[in-house]
Amino acid sequence: MAFTLIRINHVHPDPVDGTEMSDRYRAALDIAEFLDERGLNAVQLDEHHVSSTGWSPTPMMTAGMIVSRTEHVLCLIGALLLPLHDPIRVAEDLAVLDLVSKGRIVVTVGLGYRPVEYAAMGKEWSERGRILDESLDVLLRAWTGEPFEHNGEMVQVLPKPFSEPHPTLMIGGSAKASARRAVRLGLPFSMGGNKQDVKAYYEELCVQAGIAPFVICPEEAPQIVIVDDPDRAWAEHGQHFLLEAQTYHGWQQPHQKSVVHSHATTVAELRDEGIYRFYTPDQAVEHAREKGSLSLHPLCGGMPIDVAWRCAELAADSVLQADQ
Repeated sequence: MAFTLIRINHVHPDPVDGTEMSDRYRAALDIAEFLDERGLNAVQLDEHHVSSTGWSPTPMMTAGMIVSRTEHVLCLIGALLLPLHDPIRVAEDLAVLDLVSKGRIVVTVGLGYRPVEYAAMGKEWSERGRILDESLDVLLRAWTGEPFEHNGEMVQVLPKPFSEPHPTLMIGGSAKASARRAVRLGLPFSMGGNKQDVKAYYEELCVQAGIAPFVICPEEAPQIVIVDDPDRAWAEHGQHFLLEAQTYHGWQQPHQKSVVHSHATTVAELRDEGIYRFYTPDQAVEHAREKGSLSLHPLCGGMPIDVAWRCAELAADSVLQADQ
């Protein structure tokens, strides 16, 4: 059975159009509910701020809307840029989300890689590692439900989460510092890129610490929209894929690696790369069976809502039906 997810980040070439963005946010919820009823496994949410393309800044709020409309899907927040948030508030929000969803929230925390986001939130970029460590400590203590000292005061965070001992929490990153942080806290390590040296380093640290390794190391993860005619879709809608690809590329630091980091400057180059793909239903089924997973991105880069809905319908009738 293939693990099938949809990605939602609300990137759009004109995010100042309130009517258009309202329709798109609502469509994303409708599509998630529609596919949840037909066997979808997960919804993936991103976090970015001060983006000219409207990249979603509110993954926890969006997760709350999704879990209120669904009964089965996991809600994957990856990555939550924890240093940009108040950790007490995050502990409370995630505890409530975990309660409402009965454990369907999975959170990967990360540092992010855009100094402008830290400046916008009044956070010090150079202190991001320290802030993340302190915030993680607060989360883990808060979720015990017991009083603890924070900012010179005794505080208690309630209600406790549904999950024991806490909501599923992973450390994201592609650096050795992230691997050390995951081992120190005994949390799973979700790598942002397929860096085998970092993976080996993490596994060595686990042996030294006497803990079982739990690492998610991504390989090929193309972003897919299922259509009736891929050639026509590339001609008519390839620019939507390109918008997201170029936005993401513009944020990346030279040393960063990601399985969805494109270097394309044209739609033709993007198609040749294979990071973004239009698939027929048969191609999607074949991919799911071969790889064991399928990442659908129906609203990618401002993709028209009717195209997104057609993707959802074809996924329900092909990929998800094949798993029944």
